[in-house]
Amino acid sequence: MVKHVILWQLKDELSAEEKAAVKAGIKEGLEGLSGKIPGLVDIHVNIDALPSSNADLMLDTTFESAEALKGYSTHPAHVAVANSKVRPYYKNRVCLDYEV
Repeated sequence: MVKHVILWQLKDELSAEEKAAVKAGIKEGLEGLSGKIPGLVDIHVNIDALPSSNADLMLDTTFESAEALKGYSTHPAHVAVANSKVRPYYKNRVCLDYEV
């Protein structure tokens, strides 16, 4: 099994209301990939960061293997969500992949 965790900081120019809408859209879009991508075991987006956080939201995914993670990264359904709901709105992205 492989964990794929991403933390995003949203763009500063977004208002609090815009950030809330963006986070909800990212959560809906990415969690909607469940059952659609081979090897994707679990997917969860946390949008309720405490004020002590320096990231706005987190993606926590589990894959059957490193090969499944590679397939996810180029899967058309994932690319569509990433291009429409994620990439236009973040200023910083940090990723950690590890075996469990």
